[in-house]
Parts: sequence; C-alpha cells; structure tokens
Amino acid sequence: MKSTFTKKNYYVLVAGIALIILGYVLMIGGGSDDPNVFNPEIFNFQRITLAPMVCLIGFVSIIVAIMWRPKTEEVEATK
Repeated sequence: MKSTFTKKNYYVLVAGIALIILGYVLMIGGGSDDPNVFNPEIFNFQRITLAPMVCLIGFVSIIVAIMWRPKTEEVEATK
C-alpha cells in the first residue's frame, strides 16, 4: 500500500502542530487576580504580536505538509 505522506511530510506536520501549541502557550496569562483592577500586561508584545505570528507560521507549515509532494526520484529512492 502506497502512502501519500512521506517521512518529511510527517516531520513538517508535527513541527506545525508544535508551533501552534507554542503560540497558544505564549498567549496564556496577563490576567488580573482582582477583577476590579486592570492589568495592562495583557496587551504586551508577546500576546498581541509574537503568539499570533507563531500560530500563523504553524498553520502555514501544516498546509505545506499536506500539500507538499516529493519528487519522483525521492520516492523511488526510498523503495
């Protein structure tokens, strides 16, 4: 049975999933312990800019992992 995914596809897929998880972990925090006190830490660079960019890179890498097809020489060499 011939698989459409190669080893490299799976590596890129796992890396993309790890980047998405990392992006969501970077978004965690910044809340206030007291609901009556505003904490401006929720609007820092890490949560507003860095974390969404990491998630976006993760989603793009998953799309690349799904769409990328190896050259026929690479597939024949692995047989």
